[in-house]
Amino acid sequence: MIEYSEQQFTEVITKGEELYKSLGQVYCPYFKEDISFGAQGLGHLKFKQRDKARPEKDQYMRFKLLHLVPEILMLSYTLQGVFETKKFERIRTHSRTDTILKSVTYYEFIAVMKRNRIRIIIKQIDGGQKFFWSIIPFWGMDTATMNRILHDGEPEED
Repeated sequence: MIEYSEQQFTEVITKGEELYKSLGQVYCPYFKEDISFGAQGLGHLKFKQRDKARPEKDQYMRFKLLHLVPEILMLSYTLQGVFETKKFERIRTHSRTDTILKSVTYYEFIAVMKRNRIRIIIKQIDGGQKFFWSIIPFWGMDTATMNRILHDGEPEED
């Protein structure tokens, strides 16, 4: 289990937010296009759902490994998974926000960099621009089935 002080937590979050805001866009050779780093991805690193904050330990690990995301995306020529679903998305149109059922696609890249196993999720809403959605550090093993536990099965929350 990783141990950290309140000061270390604050420093990692602050540095991570600064890095994230400085990224803007990163070119991904798999898609042959830029992946944007907007407010939705940053919010997802802090919150599991709208108005439901992630545990501090979860935020700490995600922000601590965030610096690896641009490098992984720039080196990714292979996609490890795709998940397509329909989901209610908050869409801003004509100076108001509506919740509309949209097709959503999640793309998954898995990498091992600097001794860290990392899963990166890219999200695309209804054929729109692809954007960074999440980084999921380290996964465990289900001891009963010996299968990898990558996530809870909900890319929207992972």
